[in-house]
Parts: sequence; C-alpha cells; structure tokens
Amino acid sequence: MANFPIKTNISRHLFRSKCLFLLVFIVSGTPPEDPIKCSSNNSTCTITNSYGMFPDRSVCKAADVSYPTSEQELISIVSMATIAKRKMKVATRFSHSIPKLVCPDGADGLLISTKYLNKILKIDPEAMTITVESGVTLRQIIEEASKAGLALPYTPYWWGLTIGGLMGTGAHGSSLYGKGSSVHDYAVEIRIVSPGKAEDKYAKVRVLNESHQDFQAAKVSLGVLGVISQVTLKLQPLFKRSITYVVKNDSSLADEAISLGRQHEFADIIWYPSQRKAVYRIDDRVPSNTSGNGLYDFIPFRSTLTAELAIVRTAEETQESTNDANGKCIGAKLVTTTLVDTAFGLTNNGILFTGYPVVGFQNRFQSSGTCLDSLQDALITACPWDPRIKGEFFHQTTFTIGLSVVKNFIEDVQKLVDLEPQSLCGLELYNGILMRYVKASSAFLGKQEDSIDFDVSYYRSKDPMTPRLYEDILEEIEQMAVFKYGGLPHWGKNRNIAFDGAIKKYKNAKKFLKIKEKYDYLGLFSSEWTNQILGLKGEVSIVKDGCALEGLCICSQDSHCAPSNDYLCRPGKIYTDARVCTRVSSKIRGSSASSDEL
Repeated sequence: MANFPIKTNISRHLFRSKCLFLLVFIVSGTPPEDPIKCSSNNSTCTITNSYGMFPDRSVCKAADVSYPTSEQELISIVSMATIAKRKMKVATRFSHSIPKLVCPDGADGLLISTKYLNKILKIDPEAMTITVESGVTLRQIIEEASKAGLALPYTPYWWGLTIGGLMGTGAHGSSLYGKGSSVHDYAVEIRIVSPGKAEDKYAKVRVLNESHQDFQAAKVSLGVLGVISQVTLKLQPLFKRSITYVVKNDSSLADEAISLGRQHEFADIIWYPSQRKAVYRIDDRVPSNTSGNGLYDFIPFRSTLTAELAIVRTAEETQESTNDANGKCIGAKLVTTTLVDTAFGLTNNGILFTGYPVVGFQNRFQSSGTCLDSLQDALITACPWDPRIKGEFFHQTTFTIGLSVVKNFIEDVQKLVDLEPQSLCGLELYNGILMRYVKASSAFLGKQEDSIDFDVSYYRSKDPMTPRLYEDILEEIEQMAVFKYGGLPHWGKNRNIAFDGAIKKYKNAKKFLKIKEKYDYLGLFSSEWTNQILGLKGEVSIVKDGCALEGLCICSQDSHCAPSNDYLCRPGKIYTDARVCTRVSSKIRGSSASSDEL
C-alpha cells in the first residue's frame, strides 16, 4: 500500500495526457486493415471483425472470397455457389459487427465482400430518395445526399458502416420522432439476391417494397436471406439542428429518461453512474436560416497516437492486475471531464468550441469517424481499437429496454452503485453508458416497442481466463437487462449470453423464419451461429472453464469463473436470480470510497 499514491499520480498523468492529446491531434492516421485475409493464391481465407476478435475468440475460415463490382457479378457468384451447394456469408468493408454473423460454416465456405459494391446509383431530388449499392458507407450517403440538399434524418453516430451491414443488424441513431431512429425504417426498396432453383438459373433477385410482407423480414435480415445488392432510402430536405449538452446529477435520471425523448427530437443521454452524473443532449431542428455552421467530430472517433494508446492500455492493465479501483475512478473523472468541457468534439465553426448552443447542418452533425480519414503512416496513429496496435480492447454489451420498464432498470443499476460506488468507473473510461431512443419498428426483427438502447463498453483482458474488476456488477447488469427486463440484444454487438432465448421476444419471429426458409431453401446463408441465435439448432452458450468471464455462459459452478483468482459463482446483489462471478476475498483497493470522493 505504500506506493499507492505514486501509482495514482501515474494514472492521473497518463489519463490527463490522453485527454489533452485527443483535443489537439486531428491529422490522418492509418486506415484499418481489410478484415479478410487470404493466402497468396486466395485458396484459404480467414475473417474477423474490426476489433480483431469474436466473442468466443474463434477464427472463422473460408475457402475463398469474391469481390463483386455489380449486381450482375453478384448474381453470377450466388448462382455458382448454389449449384455447388457452398455455404456463403456476406462481409463488409470494415466488419464492425461483434458477433459471428460473417462466419460461413466450414473451411470450404465462400465469403462475398461488398467492398466494391460501393456506388451511389441514383439521387431523385423530386421523390427525395437515394439508391445505393449495399457496400456504400453511411458517410457516402450523408455526403452525397447533402450535395442534393437532402438528408437521411436519423443515423448511427459512427460513419464507418455500410448500408447493407447497418440494415442487416438494425443499427440506429436516437429519436422517437417520425418513424424513429432505425435506418431500416427509411428504406423504401431493397434488392436482394438469394439462391434460386434451376428455373431461376440458381440465383433469384427479389425487389421488395412496402407492398410485400417479405419486406419486413429483409429490413433486418442478419444476412440469412441472401445478399442485399441495392437499397433505396427516403430522405428529407437538408435541415439544421441546435445542440446543447446539460450535465446533471443522476438522481432524477429514471424519470427524466422517459420524458426527454418525447421533448427533443435527437435527444440522447450519456450516463456516468459511478460519478452520479448524466449528460443530457438537448438537440432539435431549427429554421434553416438560423446562424451557425457547427461540426461534430466526436473525439473518441478521431485518430490517436498509437504510443499514447499503448500507455493508456498499460495503465488500465496495471489497474486491473492490482485491483486498483481508485485509479480507474481518477482516470474516468479526468476523461469524462475533458470530454464534457470540450463538448465531446462539437465546434461552432468547424475549428473551435465557443459555447452552446451549437448550430449546424444535419450532414455535419449526425455522424463522424475521422480516424478512417487515413494515410499509410506505419501505424503512428490509428483508430483506438485497431487490433494491430496495443490499444483499446473491450467487451460491448448493448441492449434495448422498453420505456414501460426502463425506470425500474435504471433504479436497479443505481442500487448496485450504492452498494459498490466505484464499480462502474471502468466503463466510464469508455465514456460511460450511452442511452439512445429507438421507436417500435415494423421490421420482424426490429424493436418491439418504444425503447431506450443502452451501449455499455468495458475492459476486456487479452487473457480469456483473467477476470476484470467488479466482474460481478457488470454481469449482473447484463443479466438483469436481458432477463429481468426482457431487453432485446443489438444484433451487431454483445457477448453470447445476450442472445440466449432472444428470438422468443420477437412477436413476428415465426414469420421471419418462414421467409428465411423460402429465400434460402438450401440453408446456404445459414451457419451454426445464426441457427443458434434464431433458435433453430443448439444453444448460444458455450460451457467450459472460465466461460462466464467472456460472457460465453452464465456461471452455474465456480469453475465457470476464476476460482484461482478468488472469483466464484454467486447470486446477484440486487437481481438475485442472476449468477455472477464474484470476488470473495482480497479487498479491492479504494472500494470503500464514497461517491463524493469520485
């Protein structure tokens, strides 16, 4: 204990260094690698996600990969694979989905990359629509629409997603207005290529719109219906928004979270539970003649010096190995205070933040990701999560809870923090819990009611058998959300346990499965993983020693945790039906601190 102040000072210095760096460093970095890697003769390929690791740490293999450049080429590829009865999976340019949706079964499978299906096909100013190929990125859509004086009203905040990928997983922004914040609910036509029969020349192109019931299945397809080739989206006239962030104590969060989304069109909340704070985004449309040309370049999505990222990761690893909760809380406060003070990357004129409100056009506010604006620079800078460097490596638990029960969920999390005030400082290092509003969707696998989506990111060890600080609190929140409150998983995120029984929560699941059987009658776009999450075969859980640490299972015996590190399987503290890996000895340093000391 004698050297604790020294380590705390080191943590303070390292995280202050990171915060200051994020403010000033805005030059280009190294582009992400292609998630698909093949042998020199393209005979053996592997695929992963942008984080370099699937939840179960498996390696997904395929025999080869095809890169179609047009719908006609795509039809030919699907036809030949159907004749050969080869398993197929669709891969995107950046592969940002965390689960194994891109994994074909078996090493003889085929990957179909949409990397070069990247063309804007048509913008119709009169109809206010844009038609694009499925590999077009969100950034391309935003930029091209704005040139025509149009805008996609609601989008995810990260622009490194393709339209096919974000629709396939139900990605969204934050709003309860209009049709809501899910991008798929602004699709008016989808072209999808599926396996066909002999009379179809073994590939069938279906053109779907609101007049087809199948359209509601194709809008969130998980990639099991075939390959989306084109999407037409309904746009709106380009508009301006006004954004103000307001910081409050979280004592009234449970009530205010329900009302905020009805009061402000683009509202969201960033919650720092261990600091007992919530940051409310007051965000609405304003008249187009309102003065302001603001820009949102979200700081955590900017390029970062890889040397700085390595230092910060080392500090966090040290805090984990020494059970230094106090150090995490000091670092979290420095990071979050800096982000709040700099408006998270908002600027009034594209350069400086001079005060609220920040007013600007929709295309400059809705999404960002400048770490993808990259030059080859030998990995001097990169996106913070780039797997080639020592940087961020984390779990992400994302679930959607209905507005009808969300108050009770928030209050339960607050009760856990009352018991363990420092328990969620670790996730505050990753900017806390992002709460976004999502409206009920007509898509069969879309949101079932008006809800709040909770994004929770937190430390993941490179060693799958190593527990994390306050392992039990994080697991209890996850199980409480998914099982006690019936939370829906984000299809493109999460650890395995979030998908346990999830398909039963969708009232139109049987309709979706019936359409799946019709479109992919040979099961060529199915895999062991998709069959598991759709409840068709086997279970998502993987039961083995240490499985609960990675969210592969819910512990039922001590060996599923880390008994050699004093982590044993115990009931939850608030949600006693939960089974979590709890540290039973060796007090965590700083755990007796009150919330006032954070």
